[in-house]
Amino acid sequence: MDNSILREKSFHFALRIIKLSQYLQQEHKEYILSKQILRSGTAIGALVREAQYAQSKADFLHKLIIALKEANETEYWLLLLVESNYITDAMFKSIDPQIKELLKLLVSSTKTIKAQ
Repeated sequence: MDNSILREKSFHFALRIIKLSQYLQQEHKEYILSKQILRSGTAIGALVREAQYAQSKADFLHKLIIALKEANETEYWLLLLVESNYITDAMFKSIDPQIKELLKLLVSSTKTIKAQ
């Protein structure tokens, strides 16, 4: 898999998460969940970037596995936000495909690395 695709998609996802966090704080005065999703949602791209300069294949894999865990956590926060009505169904349906795609890319990447 081309790692630049994962880098690009995780970066653009992080930008959306930043906007979502701002929305939650400004429109709902919600600071706890907004910080949780901001942390996990932006960590995905940061870890993918970190992996770019990993010291070894094991280090590279480790960084991507942590990114996968952060993506899974972010999906949890998104589900919590929609079920608690902090975000609308339309907002959720807009961002959900992106997190699902990142999860698939990260699973695929980690499986490929493990198989090498």
